[in-house]
Amino acid sequence: MADIKVDVRGETCPVPLVETRKALRKASPGDTVEVVGTHPASKKEIPMALKALGLKLEDIQEEEDVWKIRIGV
Repeated sequence: MADIKVDVRGETCPVPLVETRKALRKASPGDTVEVVGTHPASKKEIPMALKALGLKLEDIQEEEDVWKIRIGV
């Protein structure tokens, strides 16, 4: 279960990445942030940003056109 959920379905770049970063700033160590979206480029950009920030990508799931990224803080 995610501690912080970010729903960016229907949003395009850079909104999903910006909203993910906002959620990560609010998160406490040990929290899980879950991002749900539909924009294909964001599904690639968010994991790259996490790597640059040194954060742990826990899981990426995709069902039809909706993806879900779980991030460990």
